[in-house]
Amino acid sequence: MGRSLGMTAYRALSRRSAARSFDPSGPRPKGELIWLHAADTSNHLAAQDLAQRLCRTRDGLQALITFPDQNSLDKARATTPPESPVFLDHVPSEHPSAVRAFLRNWAPDMGVWIWGGLRPTLLHELHQTDCPMALIDADTRGFDGRRDRWLPDLTRELLSEFVGIMVRNTATEQRLQVLGIRPRHMQVTAPLQAGGQALPCDETDLNEMATALSGRPVWLATFVQDDEASVIFAAHRQAVRYSHRLLLILHPAQRGSVARLTQQAEAQGFRVGAWPSPGEPSEAVQVMIAEDALDLGLFYRLAPVSFLGSSLQAGHGGCNPFEAAALGSAVLYGPNVRRYLPFYTRLANAGAARIVKDAASLGSAVTRLIAPDQAAAMAHAGWDVISHGAEMSDDVIALVEDTLDARLERRNAHA
Repeated sequence: MGRSLGMTAYRALSRRSAARSFDPSGPRPKGELIWLHAADTSNHLAAQDLAQRLCRTRDGLQALITFPDQNSLDKARATTPPESPVFLDHVPSEHPSAVRAFLRNWAPDMGVWIWGGLRPTLLHELHQTDCPMALIDADTRGFDGRRDRWLPDLTRELLSEFVGIMVRNTATEQRLQVLGIRPRHMQVTAPLQAGGQALPCDETDLNEMATALSGRPVWLATFVQDDEASVIFAAHRQAVRYSHRLLLILHPAQRGSVARLTQQAEAQGFRVGAWPSPGEPSEAVQVMIAEDALDLGLFYRLAPVSFLGSSLQAGHGGCNPFEAAALGSAVLYGPNVRRYLPFYTRLANAGAARIVKDAASLGSAVTRLIAPDQAAAMAHAGWDVISHGAEMSDDVIALVEDTLDARLERRNAHA
């Protein structure tokens, strides 16, 4: 990209006003790296969901998400589960030295700019490295600043280099046309929202477990903290009075607590089994404890209703409810879900999730929802939410796959 007068003036100003240094949050991972910049910091959960979907779709792909400032980065870190595979960092200042330091460290293979707030120096330098960029979730509010009005040639220059532009609505499309972008370069899509992932499952385990259950009612309590276990067992005791064959599958939040939970359940008079063990769950087992989170894909498929733990007491922040909803399990949750509050709000508003506060309300909810028609209605509502959020992500994933494949072909041709 050659420099316009607007770009030259902007870079000169950036040299005088922006911080020169950039300290990365860590080293670049090996393999292909997709970089997402979340200019709209209120939607960082959707950005993280998209990054995880991209990594799961393409073998060996790693993801980096950057945020406009340290404060937004700190907020994202505070609500990011420790097991998340996505790298987080703040975006560099617009000083050319800081931008080059950022690109030397991270060297992305492709970038996805989410929303607006374009950074001309960063995007200019990025294009010089032959790194393709896509702009997604664009809204009019991202292109109505003073710079866009005074330097329309600069904005047009930046936008023309994106390999794809996805906008939230026709008003944004029209705004970008005024800035000089041709309609064929743009696609109107739904706003970016998290869509959830269908966790994997071993088909043999699923068939054997379904056979062992033989139509037996089952509910799941997952990511259960130690201080929630007594509530879970009390709720199960209440529900068993109405459905004596009811099985509780319990997944603890921390590994190494199976013995402690087993002892606690047995003290409540329950017959306890462990997964995976030969022959489990037998008809006699009332509580089956499963420690490995890798088996959640199996249990969400089997349980028509799931209580998502780490939510009854403050300090844990809840867990991702879209994993349950994506596999057709109705969602119950406690009042402390700060980490994933937007996800729970979307499900609750659609009738796919219900809040509970104690053993009595949890036991009553489980009793109602193990009836197939009740759980099915909530599951259907949950699937509608998941499907709506996945539409745009599917479009982005297809664009990223095609762009990275084309980049690899060019590199191989020049090798």
